[in-house]
Amino acid sequence: MNIGQAARASGVSAKMIRYYESVGLAPEAVRKTNGYRRYDATDVQRLRFIRRARDLGFSLERVRELHALWSDRDRQSADVKALALAHIAELETRAAELRSMIETLRALVAACDGDHRPACPILDDLQAEKLATTTSPIWKTRRATQKSRRPARP
Repeated sequence: MNIGQAARASGVSAKMIRYYESVGLAPEAVRKTNGYRRYDATDVQRLRFIRRARDLGFSLERVRELHALWSDRDRQSADVKALALAHIAELETRAAELRSMIETLRALVAACDGDHRPACPILDDLQAEKLATTTSPIWKTRRATQKSRRPARP
């Protein structure tokens, strides 16, 4: 099958197939005499494996490691589990960072009047030298100062 057919069968775009080949994640496809790439069922299976691992957020290097383990019939499942557990820990860290960003943004949005005046705590926070968080003394002081400087609403 050609690259378009392999892309449809695997769920990986032709552009990504070329990319995975260029970085060595997937082997270079066999070329026909006319220069077109030719893929078989094994290639499609490998591409599906890559796509699923990427869908789960594994980095290219981790996908490479997982694929090597998948190809090694003498592997130990403990090695695969260790990779998956390490990935879970990374995802949990990223999720905590995202939750923290959401909390900070919610506090900033709550502090912003969102009216016709130019004063905006969201922009003030973005230009601040120090990282403001909803729990830091800097944030609480800045928020109280901004509220006291705001003119009364008409």
